[in-house]
Amino acid sequence: MVPARFVIGKRARSQDDADATSDAAKASWNTARTQSKPSMTYASRMTLSFALTAIMTVAVLVVVLAVVWEGQFQRYTRANMERLAENTADQIAESYDSSGGWTDEVLSRAETASSSSSDVGIQVVDAAGEVVYDDTWAASSEKDETAGKGASLAPTATDSTVSASITSSSGEVVGTVRIWAFGSDALLTKSDAAFRTNSYGAIAAAAGIAVILACVIGVFVSRSLSRPIQRITATASQIRNGDLTARTGLKGSDEMGQLGETFDDMANSLEKDLKLEHRLTSDVAHELRTPLMAMLATVEAMQDGVLPTDEEHLETVASEVRRLSRLVDAMLQLSRLENGTTAFEPVETDVVSLVRGIVSAQEQLFADQGLKLRFADETPHKEARADVDRDMLRQAVINLMSNAMRYTPEDGWIVVTVSIDKTDVLVSVSDTGIGIAKEDLSRVFSRFWRSDASRERVSGGLGVGLSVTKEIIDRHHGFISVESELDKGTTFTLHLPREHRTMATQSSSTMEG
Repeated sequence: MVPARFVIGKRARSQDDADATSDAAKASWNTARTQSKPSMTYASRMTLSFALTAIMTVAVLVVVLAVVWEGQFQRYTRANMERLAENTADQIAESYDSSGGWTDEVLSRAETASSSSSDVGIQVVDAAGEVVYDDTWAASSEKDETAGKGASLAPTATDSTVSASITSSSGEVVGTVRIWAFGSDALLTKSDAAFRTNSYGAIAAAAGIAVILACVIGVFVSRSLSRPIQRITATASQIRNGDLTARTGLKGSDEMGQLGETFDDMANSLEKDLKLEHRLTSDVAHELRTPLMAMLATVEAMQDGVLPTDEEHLETVASEVRRLSRLVDAMLQLSRLENGTTAFEPVETDVVSLVRGIVSAQEQLFADQGLKLRFADETPHKEARADVDRDMLRQAVINLMSNAMRYTPEDGWIVVTVSIDKTDVLVSVSDTGIGIAKEDLSRVFSRFWRSDASRERVSGGLGVGLSVTKEIIDRHHGFISVESELDKGTTFTLHLPREHRTMATQSSSTMEG
């Protein structure tokens, strides 16, 4: 059978930190607020957040399109018009060179270019500024009787038209070609305008679909996130209402799973602490009631004449009073240690000499019980110095030795050992007693705890010695390890830092099997 091992202790905060904390004189506490239905659930807020995110994305896209894409599109359509104007000007210039002037054949080139697109208007102006061709004349109902030409419908704004010079082969500019788009001041043909409209429509449709998808995804995501939160909330409510067995049952490697596992661990600790508190209350009442009832029964019997008022019966009352006094003193000492009101005065001490003196003083007591007590010095240089409170350490070692004496049968051995490791001085008390079960190791330092309900009382213990020992070692910023095997024996080891630590460290409590 492999011996079980348990380690318990804490690295307490420095006295300065404790004093600073105690300076706060004000405190407040509020009862829990009555739960009311929220105006908007967490799932609704998450869904709304997804929808708003999609809407904001669409808004940014629209702004980008309006500022960047629209400008690019207009430059693209103007460039197309400019190319058309240049091509038309080149064709007219070629025909002008062949004809030697503005003939009908030359103007037919402009008419051909105009007829290629019903959305585009063309006007040709000669070098003198006279309009020689305008494809809007035919559409005009107003006629110029002298020239036989209709009124021009060409736009007058320079931004609404593009122009290209008609240059002859000799390099002379003989005219200008002006081109515009019918029904548009932005040089957009009907096909370009339709393309732009369809593009914006497609973008609007995509934006609507994106918002709908964001809402749907938001619903599923928010539900998946809110479901474990609701479970934790419901479990917390059950625990608050007194159901200490309620658990979330959440597990996983993500944050929600870790939160659920942490919450369940906290609930387990809370349930355990409350059970221990109830057991402590019951044990304290029982421990106080037993000597009180014994004294009361003896005194009443002597008052009624049932028992004589002699030394024997008075000694019975006195022994119970002493037992009760020891119990109260032990509880008071434990309370003072826990509250930090007991003076702690560490000094550099040779632990070997201190523990050897304790063993020597207790040797006859153990011999009277039929037990063999031995001291072992396992320090390499026969010296192990540490900053300790000599009186507290003496009491801690005596508590462990007394505990070993109570649970070691006659002819058994108790060995007290002092050794060192890299950082600590180790004081071990080993016995060949009845041992402690593995599942009980973590509870041996609880007040009044006993695996057998009558074990401490029969053996004469008060049930708080190990609790006092733990608090003493905590004050030294050390820890206690326990190794035990049933029917083989138990070893308690005090780990004492060689130097008194003023920095606060976290408490630790681990069990190994």
